[in-house]
Amino acid sequence: MSKKGFRPDVDAPEYKGHYAPYDIIKEGTIAIAVVAILVLFLSILFGSPDEPSVTVKSWANADPIDFATTAINEMNGSSITASYGAPYNTNGSGQALGPLKLAQWTGVTIPVDPVKDFVLDPLASVPNDSDLKAALAMWRGASASQQTTWVTNYTNADPKMTFSNGIISVPATNVGPLPKMINELTEMARSGALDQALITGKGGYYTTDYTKPLLFIADSGYLPNLAQNQHLLGSQWGMMNETNSYPGQAWLWLYTFWYQVSPFSSSANADVQVWAVMMLLSVLLLLVPVIPGLRAIPRKVKIYRLIWREHYRNS
Repeated sequence: MSKKGFRPDVDAPEYKGHYAPYDIIKEGTIAIAVVAILVLFLSILFGSPDEPSVTVKSWANADPIDFATTAINEMNGSSITASYGAPYNTNGSGQALGPLKLAQWTGVTIPVDPVKDFVLDPLASVPNDSDLKAALAMWRGASASQQTTWVTNYTNADPKMTFSNGIISVPATNVGPLPKMINELTEMARSGALDQALITGKGGYYTTDYTKPLLFIADSGYLPNLAQNQHLLGSQWGMMNETNSYPGQAWLWLYTFWYQVSPFSSSANADVQVWAVMMLLSVLLLLVPVIPGLRAIPRKVKIYRLIWREHYRNS
C-alpha cells in the first residue's frame, strides 16, 4: 500500500516484527484449572450469603398488620400494582420517555386486577367456610358505591389496626364483610395457602408464573424494609448488590450508576430513561469503528505499547 493511500485511523501497518510460539490451549487449560480451584476453595471458606426466599407466608407471619394493610390497599386502589398501569392494568400512565407513552403503546399484556386476583379469588377457593361464603356474597351483591364506603371506612381505621391471637382487629363501623374477608386472607397467608392460591389462579397445580405473589409482596412495606437492611434499595446501588455484599457485581455499575444521579434519581420514569441512556451508549460503542477521530484514539494514545511492551521491546 502506498504511503499516500494509508489511513492511520483505519488501516493497520504491515507487521514486520518477529513471531513467538504460543500454546493457547495449554494456557487456557491452566487458567480454567486455577479458577476452578479458587472458586471451590472460596465457596467452602465463605459459603453462600443468600437469604431464604421471601414468600407471602413469611411476610404475613413476620408482620401480619402490614399484610392486612397491604390487602386493604389493594382494595382501595392505592397500592403500587393497583395504580401502576401497563402492562398490568389501565389505572396509570405507566413509564414514558418524554412525550412517548411507551407503556401505553405496549398495552396490558399481563392483566392483574388486585381486588379480584389478590383478595376475592383466593378467598373463593377456601372450602367449607359458610361464613366466608356469606361475606363474599355480601360483597359481590353490594353496589360499587357501597363497596367504596366500606373500604374507605376500613382504610381510615388502618392506623389503629391490631393483631392478637391470630385475629386482625380494626375499630371501624360500616365496613360490611371486610373484617371477615381480611382476617380470612391473613389466615390463608400465614398458613401458606395464599402462596399456592396466587400461582394456581390460572388453572393447574404446577406453574412457574410467580407474577401475582411477587407483585403483592412488592406492594408491602415489609419487602422494602428487608431490602434497606440488606443495602439493596436503588438508592443504595441495590441492583448490583448481593445480600451483605459491597459493592456487588461490578459489571452492573454502569447501569445502576444512572439511578444515583439527577434527573433519574427522582424521576417516576427512571427505568425507561436509564434504559434509553444505556441503549444510546450501546449504539455508540457499536459505532466506534466507523466514527472518524474516535476510532483513532487507541492508535494515538498508544496504550497498546504498554500492554504488549515485551513485544515492542524486542522488536
